Amino acid sequence: MIYPLSEDSFFLSSFVEKEIKKNKKGKILDMGAGLGIQSETCINLGFNPKNLTLTDINKEALKILRKKFPKSKVIFSDLFENISDKFDLIIFNPPYLPEDLREPEDSKINTTGGKKGGEIINKFLRQARKHLNKKGKILLLTSSLTKGIIFSDYNRKLLGTKKLFFEELYVWELRSLSCSEKNS
Repeated sequence: MIYPLSEDSFFLSSFVEKEIKKNKKGKILDMGAGLGIQSETCINLGFNPKNLTLTDINKEALKILRKKFPKSKVIFSDLFENISDKFDLIIFNPPYLPEDLREPEDSKINTTGGKKGGEIINKFLRQARKHLNKKGKILLLTSSLTKGIIFSDYNRKLLGTKKLFFEELYVWELRSLSCSEKNS
């Protein structure tokens, strides 16, 4: 099962659009690309598809992504497991919901971020620093239902919120803290 385009996908895409309108250069990683809406947004705004890397752990999604983005690098990867490059922008709409034992197993991979919801995000944040260029940034979507996120290695800026029936969505811009900022 591939995560269907949903409110969170379109909400994050609106911030990707603003970012690409400001800067069409550099290298972008679309982490957990799913159906590729974030990458589509980049390309539709003139971003060079050769500078775009898309990843997913869903082999069904990878087949679709390879057809949709033949000029881009499409990689099977569990977070940064198979990634060696550095990027100017990393986009991630992660699984962010707390575990719900009633949810079918095949959809949990798309929605469940761990017992509290933030475990996958924390693993991503620990790994991402090594893959950001010096002035690189992350656009990350989270939810009011997501608990336990540790942002300690990043400067964060809340770009926007969106209220839904049962939750509120947040889009964050994250930049890695420099050593001097960490020690102060």
